[in-house]
Amino acid sequence: MLLGFSFVGTTWVFWASEHGINPRIKGLDDVAWWWFVSSTTVGYGDIAPITGMGRAAGVVVIIIGIYCYTNFIALTADSLHGLTNQRRLGTAQIRAQGHVVICEYTAFADELVQALPRYPELARREVVIVSDLVKVQPYPRHHFVRGVPISPSALKQAAVQQADIVFVFANARFADPDLKTLHTVSRIRQLAPQARILVELNNPQHELASHLGDRTFILASKELLASVLRDGSIDLSAHFSTAVTG
Repeated sequence: MLLGFSFVGTTWVFWASEHGINPRIKGLDDVAWWWFVSSTTVGYGDIAPITGMGRAAGVVVIIIGIYCYTNFIALTADSLHGLTNQRRLGTAQIRAQGHVVICEYTAFADELVQALPRYPELARREVVIVSDLVKVQPYPRHHFVRGVPISPSALKQAAVQQADIVFVFANARFADPDLKTLHTVSRIRQLAPQARILVELNNPQHELASHLGDRTFILASKELLASVLRDGSIDLSAHFSTAVTG
């Protein structure tokens, strides 16, 4: 609005003061050009005021231009910085479809992230990590939501409704990690009934495991660790095809 006032007011003063006196002012297009050049403080010098009122209008244009454009640049930079920080701190709403959601950022979750390139079905998808165990985005190339995975709001922020595959890892901070993990799975099934869920359980024979359904698959903690010790990587070949090499 301030720039609009500057354009209307100062160009009128400049035209009234300089037209017919300044040989470089032949039409309103010259005045408009002078205003744009002066307001951005480029100052080509091809059109310059020669009257007192024209010079006063020029000073006003320059002052308002510096103020407005500086603020515009600062606000734009701040907005971009805010968006970057939202991604880094896990507060941004994730907009993805057919992606992979990883609930809890544990040692096995990190092993999974490292192993993703081995499985084409996983490697080609966007990945969202949901956890309150870390404060900032652990992998810049993957999305991050800071929150407890059992929270519906955190799951919705991760766009779990549109996810195709969800991994749920056990959080050892709880007295009964499997109970908490299974509760998290129940929340995910309510929000994303179409998703394939792979859940880590310390006790694969847990009495509640029979209620998981046919789209939920159990990853036994001991078997995950055994594969890491044996192969140096988490083994998901029972659930996903590996990349063919050579």
